[in-house]
Amino acid sequence: MSPSPTAAERTRQLRRVALSGLLGTAVEFYDFLVYGTVAALVFGELFFPGADPAVGTIAAFGTFAAGYVARPIGGIVFGHFGDRLGRKNMLLLTMGLMGGASFLIGLLPTYDTIGVWAPVLLITLRVVQGIAIGGEWGGATLMVVEHAGERRRGLWSSFTQMGAPLGSLISAAVVALVSTLPKDQFAAWGWRVPFLLSVLLLGVGLFVRLKVVESPLFAEVKKDRAESRLPVLDVLRRPRPVLLACGVGIGAFTAQSLLTSYLISYATGIGYPRPQVLTALTVSAAVALVVLPCASMLSDRIGRRPVVLTGAILSAATAFPVLALVDSKSSGALILAVVIGHGISQSLMYGPLGALFSEMFGTKVRYTGASLGYQGATLVGAGFSPMIAGSLVASSGNGTPVALLLCGGSLITALTVWFVRETSRTSLGDEPTPELPTTPHTEEITA
Repeated sequence: MSPSPTAAERTRQLRRVALSGLLGTAVEFYDFLVYGTVAALVFGELFFPGADPAVGTIAAFGTFAAGYVARPIGGIVFGHFGDRLGRKNMLLLTMGLMGGASFLIGLLPTYDTIGVWAPVLLITLRVVQGIAIGGEWGGATLMVVEHAGERRRGLWSSFTQMGAPLGSLISAAVVALVSTLPKDQFAAWGWRVPFLLSVLLLGVGLFVRLKVVESPLFAEVKKDRAESRLPVLDVLRRPRPVLLACGVGIGAFTAQSLLTSYLISYATGIGYPRPQVLTALTVSAAVALVVLPCASMLSDRIGRRPVVLTGAILSAATAFPVLALVDSKSSGALILAVVIGHGISQSLMYGPLGALFSEMFGTKVRYTGASLGYQGATLVGAGFSPMIAGSLVASSGNGTPVALLLCGGSLITALTVWFVRETSRTSLGDEPTPELPTTPHTEEITA
């Protein structure tokens, strides 16, 4: 038998796993925000020419939604094999597919070159990307949480969550750089550069991920031959935790999509120069890099539920003021709006989710359960929000629907949190107790 790892070795491995999760989520959100930004700027004219500009933008965001529809499929597929074969191998595959699909989008010919096949290929690559992303977050988060100790799971899982603003910062910087090109050059080739550069993040992420070891909790399950044969069926037999996880995450993802990807289209449409919008997103991402670990660390001390609830209430309360700040057409007000709505409120909701979702499921089905909960929330909260917002704003002529969607998503999260049992003191090695009551503050931990 191999000797047990020393405390120093465990700490070194935990840091490596945390870095792996950070880079994986950074690749995910870099791809997510680059696509959303370019879709808002030029995809309508490049892949859906001849349509009214508003219709072209909606169609471009429709391909954006296609990636979200595919995410639960990825959660099921990679969750199944991750719960049966291990977390590490699935994470190598998901990162490769994510980065590869993004790189290929940068090589796509446009409608003028190959006609209808251009949007078909774009949607196909978005679906591949969505399937890969569907398995990425769950595995990356579980690897960190299952390596971490019982008392600091929130803090360590925040590294995976911090990949979101890090990916935002990198994507905003790259897009800001290429958007300084003349409009015709940006439409001709400049938009491809951010997608092609994703291969650099991919290479670094794969290098780090190859060096991590398998989750110790999964290794224990595998040693005891206790893995589930069909994890998705075991999860869906008792769907309450998955449904609750979806509801808890909706507010964070609604805020994320409306105040990042859709904001670019909306703000530039009412007269903001593109660089001002990208500057606001960059400042917000920098603030989120501070708020996320603080919120996650606080959730270790006072619980996941109070932190998420605070963020949801703050987001709902400031939805209309945030829109008013954006509509003021002041660059300083725009920055303040995005910092309040995304950098602070959304980060409070999003920070504890990695630890919370992991703690809601037993080890044998944790990859599948956490992935389904997370990806279900992204599908409802983020997948269709930009398209719905674009349609409603185009028909109403004002931004009120944006504030209503933002407020509605946050209130769903606030309501759902009341039905979730506090999990911050849960031992991940414990199997669920079927006799647990299911009062509004209690839920079973699915095995």
